[in-house]
Amino acid sequence: MADHASITNMTVPEFSAAMTGEQTFRLSDFRGKNLVIYFYPKDNTPGCTTEGIQFRDLYPEFQQNNTLIFGISRDSLRSHEGFKAKLAMPFDLISDPDETLCAMFNVMKIKNMYGKQVRGVDRCTFVIDGAGTLVKEWRGVKVPGHVADILDFVKTIT
Repeated sequence: MADHASITNMTVPEFSAAMTGEQTFRLSDFRGKNLVIYFYPKDNTPGCTTEGIQFRDLYPEFQQNNTLIFGISRDSLRSHEGFKAKLAMPFDLISDPDETLCAMFNVMKIKNMYGKQVRGVDRCTFVIDGAGTLVKEWRGVKVPGHVADILDFVKTIT
């Protein structure tokens, strides 16, 4: 799934990863549900906090549209548990410290931070339908309005 241009409409390969609540995420466990999987750079940073709050606040509407949400970053499960509790997120966060999922979805990029080039997670969101097909992706996301756009899209596939 590494090529940006051609991953939409592809079946997402089975994967599993550790997530909050001492659970393991397995893609196949969610067949029949739409999934929003969003990659974000880091727990407890301003943009990631704002994005998490927007997903939290619209979560009931996503649920009404047969859609579950999962956030993914390279942070540890311990960090995720604290971030999830702090924001009262009703959905789980997946830890990807070895960047396996980041590589699978091709979300790593070189960014400029304070005049230095650093490798980091590009804020991206993917919608996977109930059959396991990637039906929409957003890359290089800007937070304002983004979660509402995802919800509008999800309403068209349920």
